[in-house]
Amino acid sequence: MRIEIPLFDGFDELDALGPFEVFRNAGLDAALVGAHGEGPVTGSHGAVVGTTGVLGRPDLVVVPGGGWNDRAERGAYGRCSAATCRGRSPRSTRTGCGVAAVCTGGMIVAAAGLLRGRPAITHHGAVEDLRAAGAEVREARVVDDGDIVTAGGVTSGIDLALWLVEREMGADVADHVAREMEHDRRGPVWQRPT
Repeated sequence: MRIEIPLFDGFDELDALGPFEVFRNAGLDAALVGAHGEGPVTGSHGAVVGTTGVLGRPDLVVVPGGGWNDRAERGAYGRCSAATCRGRSPRSTRTGCGVAAVCTGGMIVAAAGLLRGRPAITHHGAVEDLRAAGAEVREARVVDDGDIVTAGGVTSGIDLALWLVEREMGADVADHVAREMEHDRRGPVWQRPT
């Protein structure tokens, strides 16, 4: 399974690096890629992170948030205010690629039109914006709607990644990774009834 996490200036560092560490600890092929090209990207808290390429054809794209609630020019809000975000997504589910969003990364996915009429969650400060974008807000830490999985605020990205590891590799692997990282898994996880 190939997982790509596209970074953009103003991304929240933990939104991206928490899931990245979970996936790598599980032995999955995860990469930090540039949303606008290869090279260094500056996070919302000033960390400069190098990327190892650009968005390719992964099995899963994990979209971080950052900068939404304070309406920052750099970050998720700035990206969604720009014409480049409207009507586009990092990868459409129509191509067979799964999409996951951490925190206000869900607003980027919503701006691309992928959450209209679908259950989702985002950071508590953006829930009304998510509702206004047409998503069916669920009160859960992680919302699993099959090909699109979303998570609440910043630290919930670790729980989202552990949930995806559990879905892909089993609960034993996810529990082992959580123990290795000394992370107490939190829920709840909402799943579409089968």
